[in-house]
Amino acid sequence: MSLQNLVSGRDRRNVLVLACCQALFMSVQAMSIATMPLAGHMLLGADKSLATLPIFLAHASIMVTTVPASMLMKRFSRRAGFSVGALFGILSGIIIAAGIYSHSFVLLCIGAVFQGFAAGFAWYYRFAATDSVDVSFRAKAISFVMAGGIVAGFLGTETAKWANDFFMPATFAGVYIMASIFWIGVLALAQGLAIPALSKTERAEKGRPLSQIARQPAFIVALCSSMFGYGVMTLLMTATPLAMLACGFGFNDSATVIQAHVVAMFLPAFFTGSLINRFGVMPIIVTGALIQAVSAIVNIAGINFLNFYAALALLGIGWNFTYVGGSTLLTSIYQPSERAKVQAAHDFAVFAMTALAAAAAGILQQNAGWTVINISALPLMAIVITAAGSLFFRQRRQALAAS
Repeated sequence: MSLQNLVSGRDRRNVLVLACCQALFMSVQAMSIATMPLAGHMLLGADKSLATLPIFLAHASIMVTTVPASMLMKRFSRRAGFSVGALFGILSGIIIAAGIYSHSFVLLCIGAVFQGFAAGFAWYYRFAATDSVDVSFRAKAISFVMAGGIVAGFLGTETAKWANDFFMPATFAGVYIMASIFWIGVLALAQGLAIPALSKTERAEKGRPLSQIARQPAFIVALCSSMFGYGVMTLLMTATPLAMLACGFGFNDSATVIQAHVVAMFLPAFFTGSLINRFGVMPIIVTGALIQAVSAIVNIAGINFLNFYAALALLGIGWNFTYVGGSTLLTSIYQPSERAKVQAAHDFAVFAMTALAAAAAGILQQNAGWTVINISALPLMAIVITAAGSLFFRQRRQALAAS
């Protein structure tokens, strides 16, 4: 994929800045994936079922932030919104580090909430890349920004390993100090954005009612793809460090698996946009859902290191196809005046699902086991495959009838 395909030098700079922000943001996410369930496990007493509560709170906070974040950026600018999000991120790292240092599970949870606030803004990087590019380049713009996350596969997990013991015996505290430093980098980068704000006319226009937009089959498929694709990824990804701990693997083992997962999440982004342009968005969504289903089957097949490693790598690839595919499909169904509310509704639903998945992961791992967690992913992927497949054949019939 080449940035030269984008329409102007300004757009190329914006996409590059957003990709760098994505790299730092996802590095923080990778650090949290590898450490937060284990930090919760460490700070709790005999009952470890709440070990994933901080991740649930982070995802719930993303959910409640999506609407006000989108409205704030509509009223002011993307730069202002992303700066506010970065400030939340800086605070989150400090609070979590303080919680670990003082052995306070409550502070860990509060810091996780602030981390969710930050992420609620950051997940709009992908949409911001499409604000001023031609429709034909939206898939590539989204994909290129998402590709920035491949850096996180190395930077995030290696930083977690390196900073893990900075403040011993407060294991993991150093990881979150580094997270704050990464958010400072995001804050600095965001000042280089030059994304045109909506005009007064576009801000004044209300567009179609959200209920009307949400009834479109394309919206439903986009939402199913993003929501269930991300939900399944969160469920399996969150439970994996706990499952590996229960199987006798150490922190470096689980961090290595998370590293493979994060790289796999974003490596396909270098060509996902081109695949969508060539084959269409629906086949990519179906392929992603199938890959995520295979990931669950690999986990069910065994509890060796290779099973965990291969399954999470497949999970990342599948998520990239379902999430980039769903996001690309969503951009095709709204006008500029409608984008804030449509994007907010989409991301609210997506992160409501991920919050539920994060909460369920710890409870299911404690009470039902690893196999049940993976079996529960399969029907959700079946819904995505059915919805996208049905829309694909419907559109194909319509195209044949029109010709």
